[in-house]
Amino acid sequence: MYNALNRFEQILFDVCALFLLLFYSYAAVISPTSTQYHRGIYVIITYILVFLLYKSKTKLFRVVDYCLITISVVTISYWIFNFEVINYRTGAETQLDMTIAIAGVLVSIELARRVVGNVFVIIGVIMLAYGVYGDSMPDLISHAGASFPELCVSIFYKSDGIFGIMANVLATYILLFVLFGAFLEKCGAQKFFIDFPLAAVGHKIGGPAKVAVIASGLFGSISGSAIANVVSTGAFTIPMMKKAGFKPHIAGGIEPAASIGGMFMPPIMGAGGFIMAELTGEPYSRIMLVALFPALMYFFSVFVMVHYEAKKEGILGEKSAESAMTIFKKEWYYTLPLVVITIFMLYGYSPGYAAILGLVSCIAVSYVVKETRIGPKEFLEAARNGAESSLKIGATVGVIGIIIAVLTYSGLVLTFADIVIELAGGSLLMTILLIALASLVLGMGVPVTAAYLITAVVAVPALTHLGVNELAAHMIVYWLSQDSNITPPVCIAAFAGATIAGANMWKTGFAAFKFAKFLYLGPLLFGYVPGFSLDGTSMDIIKAFIFIFFGTWLYSYMLSGIWLKTWLGFGKNKAA
Repeated sequence: MYNALNRFEQILFDVCALFLLLFYSYAAVISPTSTQYHRGIYVIITYILVFLLYKSKTKLFRVVDYCLITISVVTISYWIFNFEVINYRTGAETQLDMTIAIAGVLVSIELARRVVGNVFVIIGVIMLAYGVYGDSMPDLISHAGASFPELCVSIFYKSDGIFGIMANVLATYILLFVLFGAFLEKCGAQKFFIDFPLAAVGHKIGGPAKVAVIASGLFGSISGSAIANVVSTGAFTIPMMKKAGFKPHIAGGIEPAASIGGMFMPPIMGAGGFIMAELTGEPYSRIMLVALFPALMYFFSVFVMVHYEAKKEGILGEKSAESAMTIFKKEWYYTLPLVVITIFMLYGYSPGYAAILGLVSCIAVSYVVKETRIGPKEFLEAARNGAESSLKIGATVGVIGIIIAVLTYSGLVLTFADIVIELAGGSLLMTILLIALASLVLGMGVPVTAAYLITAVVAVPALTHLGVNELAAHMIVYWLSQDSNITPPVCIAAFAGATIAGANMWKTGFAAFKFAKFLYLGPLLFGYVPGFSLDGTSMDIIKAFIFIFFGTWLYSYMLSGIWLKTWLGFGKNKAA
């Protein structure tokens, strides 16, 4: 998309991308706490980049694009420079305050439409209508309502609106980690993430599929997107699986099933981990520790199911030209950026500061091999790629702000918890199932990170009311928010895998659903086994880990179906 820009637009895009990198690197080192300047500047740059990259097709509407850029800069700058004054006159806003707020809200909806699509716009419009006409709603969800200008003022200026938690976390943490991922890829680490598992397990039963699982765990933890993970590692692993003998829809399903696990895997966990830290008030190092064992169990589950699927079909891999140890000895330094980030966060440094050190280590690592050195040109390309990758979620800031602000304004946050508890009859299992359904429906129209944040706001109170500790409740919602990636009828990540595999989309979607079954078991374990989220005594946690490890193997073995084929005599295993 970048190449479609004219020369002036390319220069402007590159300047904005470099500014994002340099300004937020400086901010992370000097002032790790977000201010209105951090959030406002991030939103301005994001709006400019979106209207440049997702531009209109005709010259007439290109003029409209630049008008929207101007409106964005004016409205957000007004918020930045009048932040304190507007807070002092809350409830007595001027006509100019209201006009700016209305323009800012409407532009944010158009921004989301260009990047995410019409579904997000429909949700935003429905929420605005609900905010205005709340007094006409059924008693269960009714509220006093407000005039449209009053509602826009609340959305645009209040701390739970457009410049609320999503903008705060994006500006403070997520942007820097997206940029870190771009630099990690540019320094050549992605090749190591594939070559090492290929040498380690590529020759085993179902070797290429096991490579997909391990490579997706390594790359997915820093990519921040299951779909990006599928497209990047899948471009290599899916053809390799097909060549080894996996059916196209199975090969296309294994990769997305493995790829979503990267969203649970420390040290980065996509974007959701940082939002979770913000919502719970827990240090991010604690989030990482709680997430580690469940993430490993998820990958172990997919790994076991892949093993028995290959064993059932008699699929073997090919031995790599070099051993895993040889490759590790030659390319071990590619792990240093992840090690640096992990160590500094565990020692209590802010995630943003750790991301900057990780990014610097990527540049240092790139100089080990001449072909991967990050010079000025490569530096600009990595900054550009990182900025472009951040837009998919950055463009949702406005509509997410609308949704959360209206939910808070109307009091539906508390009402929803009561509704869920009443529908579930006080049953934790039914509550989790209802949340799974809600996140699946929501995930059909919005990115999974946005689905997590929106669902968490309304669902976590229902879970904590039933006795689940707050962090475990957030983990339940976060895991379930990923289900739209691999659960039909939408399953976008699975469809991406089907495209690469040249397979039937629906068959691939159901195959991904099959291999990712631990995605639905994990939330139940968070809810019913406190030790799974490190809640309890040391002995409780150890016993939970042991039972869950063996239970995961049995669960995955039973889901693979190989026992049914063997016990009922429908054939013999072809692979030893």
